[in-house]
Amino acid sequence: QVRLVESGGGLVQPGGSLRLSCVASGHIFSINPMGWYRQAPGKERELVATITGVGSTTYADSVKGRFTISRDNAKKTVYLQMNGLKVEDTALYYCYVDRFETYYWGEGTLVTVSS
Repeated sequence: QVRLVESGGGLVQPGGSLRLSCVASGHIFSINPMGWYRQAPGKERELVATITGVGSTTYADSVKGRFTISRDNAKKTVYLQMNGLKVEDTALYYCYVDRFETYYWGEGTLVTVSS
C-alpha cells in the first residue's frame, strides 16, 4: 500500500515563495517517477512538474523558471520550490507517484496567492 502526504501550502502574497513537500510511504522505489499536479477552482487538474528516478525534470510552461522540483530518494520525498508566485498559481496541489504505471495520489495541499 502506498500513501502520499503533502505539506507546505498556505497563503502567500504575489511574488512570494513556498516550498511544498510530499512524503511517500509503502512500496515505492527510487526509479518511480514522482511529481505535482494542481487544480484551480473551476478548472481541470493540470500537470505542474515531474521528476524521474534519475532526476530528469519537466515543467508546465506556466511555471518554468519559477518552480523547481526535486526529490530525496532516501526519504521518499518530493519537493516543489515555488518562487515568484502569481495569483493564477492559486490551486490545490497534489503529488503523485507513478509506480509501474499505477498512479497514487495525495489528498492535496492548498496554495493561495493573494494580496
